[in-house]
Amino acid sequence: MTLPPRELLAQMFAAAVEAAQPAHCLPPFLPAAPKGRTIVIGAGKASAAMARAVEDHWAGPLEGLVVTRYGHAVACERIEIVEAAHPVPDAAGSDAARRMMELVQGLTADDLVLCLMSGGGSALLAVPGDGLTLEDKQAVNRALLKSGANISEMNCVRRHLSAIKGGRLAAACHPAQVVNLLISDVPGDQPADIASGPTVADDSSCADALDIVRRYGIDLPPAARRLLEDGSGETIKSNDPRLSGVETHLIATPQKALGAAAQVAAQAGVNSLILGDRIEGEAREVGKVMAGIALQAHDHHQPIAPPCVLLSGGETTVTLRGQGRGGRNVEFLLSLAVALDGAGGIHAMAGDTDGVDGQEERAGAFIGPDTLQRARELGLRPRDSLDDNDGHGFFEALDDAVITGPTLTNVNDFRAILVL
Repeated sequence: MTLPPRELLAQMFAAAVEAAQPAHCLPPFLPAAPKGRTIVIGAGKASAAMARAVEDHWAGPLEGLVVTRYGHAVACERIEIVEAAHPVPDAAGSDAARRMMELVQGLTADDLVLCLMSGGGSALLAVPGDGLTLEDKQAVNRALLKSGANISEMNCVRRHLSAIKGGRLAAACHPAQVVNLLISDVPGDQPADIASGPTVADDSSCADALDIVRRYGIDLPPAARRLLEDGSGETIKSNDPRLSGVETHLIATPQKALGAAAQVAAQAGVNSLILGDRIEGEAREVGKVMAGIALQAHDHHQPIAPPCVLLSGGETTVTLRGQGRGGRNVEFLLSLAVALDGAGGIHAMAGDTDGVDGQEERAGAFIGPDTLQRARELGLRPRDSLDDNDGHGFFEALDDAVITGPTLTNVNDFRAILVL
């Protein structure tokens, strides 16, 4: 191997993020200019960078509005950029989403709507369903984030409590042509789960959402429960004629990002094994499983011989039980380190490709064979930190946190375990 372990892992993460940058992955998917108006709408952590990429490659008239997370704005000249809160929505996002619905009213079949969606868009486009308040939506979001539900389950509930998600924004655009350019941050790359699918059909039901609420014991505000129980929160289905003019393209995905990381490893003389781009489950349990695979590779050269790197993506969950600062990637790493118990020759890095793990302005962290020893020398108890859901506090104390700032894209979690 030609690079120190931490440097190689950092370069792999950087390559994964670069592979999903809108500046080079969006332009090939731009459609021809329409006879009429071109309206750009969008939401997500990458949406402002996507809007800039559209502006840079669109010669004709253009107008629009996109919503991104605070700190993720990119200057645009013709498209308005609004910043709002994530992962719990605020009034700025709610107001912008209502304006977006107004912007697409009265369009014709000669008009084009470019819809730019990426991870984070669900919280950023918060128009409560009938009878709901923004406070109700905030309460539901907080409960979902703590529940242990996976992203598909959370977004199913969100779609049915919204006046803009679940295809409703696309229906409002009718009869204009709608072209969706999506950056996927969800396991399986299902468009309905990206930003909760405001401009794509959703064939899940209010009954499905209620099943999720019951399964995780989520306490809904009374108005939210009524929307689900009486079916008035039903979404726009795939046979709805208002969605007949919708065209959808996935311009960046977790799999493409993992492939870019594998190329960096190959250049350093390290073989790669991509274990999957849709790994889900409790972060600490995934950490234990990945530790077992890494040890098998180290001790028995199965399923791949060292030097090798085990790559995976997806979105794990953290069921908050402690008082720590959370973060699914750091929880995964802390669990992985505990399970490896200082095994020699194994290093790892995990991070969120948007630069924000949980609600912390940290992408993730590194671990190595000396992680537990260094922690104990500082008086830290790794298992106690894990029990307290305090991965961020743990790795901050070790100076092993990965801090990138906003990356302006989002293809979900990146995990790399280097076995030497």
